[in-house]
Amino acid sequence: MNEMRRGDSRTLLLGFGLLVATALPVGAVHAVDAAAITTQGNGKGAAPCMGCHGVDGGGQASAGNPRLAGLDAAYLQKQLDDFANGTRTSPVMQATATALSEDERAALAPYYSKLPIPPALMKPTTSMPAVDSVGAVLATRGHWDQQVPACVQCHGPAGVGVGAHFPPLAGQPAVYIEAQLKAWQQGTRHNDPLQLMQHLSNALSAQEISDVADWFAAQPLDAKGATP
Repeated sequence: MNEMRRGDSRTLLLGFGLLVATALPVGAVHAVDAAAITTQGNGKGAAPCMGCHGVDGGGQASAGNPRLAGLDAAYLQKQLDDFANGTRTSPVMQATATALSEDERAALAPYYSKLPIPPALMKPTTSMPAVDSVGAVLATRGHWDQQVPACVQCHGPAGVGVGAHFPPLAGQPAVYIEAQLKAWQQGTRHNDPLQLMQHLSNALSAQEISDVADWFAAQPLDAKGATP
């Protein structure tokens, strides 16, 4: 009789354990280690993020690789998802994003959003353009005769970013900003809300694109990603 009771108890406990395990969300059992992916990749085809975006998420100005540290998590996840589904194109990022699972992309976005602003970005990397320069005028006042509003109207003061749809421009490499504006202009990037960036970039000359990219790249940031 005692043996039967012990057997029944073990069966009951085993059944309870299985019930708990199936009730737990997948992430609670196998949490994604976003930090490990940034330094080692995921072992399934996604290269380490730090190879292009730096150990601190600050990007690589000379190569035109953008800063990820401190960007809005929803914006970051949208870009990863867009690379994965082909809405946004880039040979490197499409290969990386498609090699990441949905859970891995969802873990990397908040990981980078919580990283502090790298100290190197807290001071201008180049000399600050004059307040009446072409880039400064476009960024802060716009060209209303060309139906181009000031960039800061959407991207916030000095381009610090606003929410999930208007990412920071301040603290991004000029090469990256210029490349994205040209991509909007040429139609090779089209994952913006209401095609706003396609319209605006088409109204700009190559020199204006270069000038406004230089202006934003020269803006220093504070530890929270705002301009001092």
